[in-house]
Amino acid sequence: MSRIWVLGAGQLGQMLKHAGMPLNLDVRPIDIESEETFPLQAHEKVTAEREQWPETAATRQLAAHPAFVNLNTFPILADRYTQKSLIDKLGLATAPWQLVQSDTSAEDLHNVLGERVLLKRRTGGYDGRGQHWLREPGRDAIPDDWHEQAIAEQAIDFDEEASIVGMRGADGQCYFYPLTLNLHVNGILLGSVSPLARLAHLQQEAERMLGTLMNDLDYVGVMAMECFRVGDHLLINELAPRVHNSGHWTQSGANVSQFEAHLRAVAGLPLVEPTVKNTSVMVNLVGTERNDDWLSVPGAELYWYGKEVRPGRKVGHINFCLSNLADTKASLDRLEPMLPASYGIVLDWLRSQLN
Repeated sequence: MSRIWVLGAGQLGQMLKHAGMPLNLDVRPIDIESEETFPLQAHEKVTAEREQWPETAATRQLAAHPAFVNLNTFPILADRYTQKSLIDKLGLATAPWQLVQSDTSAEDLHNVLGERVLLKRRTGGYDGRGQHWLREPGRDAIPDDWHEQAIAEQAIDFDEEASIVGMRGADGQCYFYPLTLNLHVNGILLGSVSPLARLAHLQQEAERMLGTLMNDLDYVGVMAMECFRVGDHLLINELAPRVHNSGHWTQSGANVSQFEAHLRAVAGLPLVEPTVKNTSVMVNLVGTERNDDWLSVPGAELYWYGKEVRPGRKVGHINFCLSNLADTKASLDRLEPMLPASYGIVLDWLRSQLN
């Protein structure tokens, strides 16, 4: 049995472990806060479920392993400054931006980037955290501790948010899942649907952009690219060098999930063009208590993370991949009264995409 160590033991690491079982891969997620050391062997591989990690005995040991796949990619993509610089270097479309330097003022940013400017911390920050809006030229200011620690982006009046998940083997072969349409509420992904025929004309552009990035980085495994759709083109928002929330639907909707695809690439197993079964939807469960009645909904495939429920915390997701869109909508109708009232807008959005 081949062993793959995962730096990080959150839900992504646990889903990688689950995906490894049918392949006879011994996947070992490791808590980034651990001060233990582990029996890593020279021939074993190391991957990660996250872009950043603290300095602990466990992370030092795993990061020092010579077979840590993509080790040099993480610092590039974990820092929004170097990530955006790479996107620009490759001539790929993204929102106009600049580094917030020690002498940069809010007035400077408004003059260059316009009336609405979004500050993003260079590192950390997810699900809407680590962001600060400048919306009042002449009145707002950059927070004191954000100089040299943030980039500033021009606000984009986008039509929709979409993402693409791709995989790349050590031999350079790339394959891609179809574009996924996403709904974010307060910066947190709450719903996804894929594939949609009306996005198919953007697939080639998305694959070219993500393929260019993965090839330049000599990347091995799964990478996700979040985009804004503006008319008939895409702008890259952010990159994730790992399996990603917006690819969870692949657990139900494709012959090879994003988790299996990542493990195949890391382990040197053959990659294949993913076969999509039906249009899938994913409902992200955030800050809500588990309800076993969800399991009674036709087609519902529950993934519960076993985490303490807290406001704003991702605690699970439900996938649907039914052969008939009317059946999917009927199941969403069944599910709605079992979720908090705030999910009404999410389920309405999902149903609207299936019309």
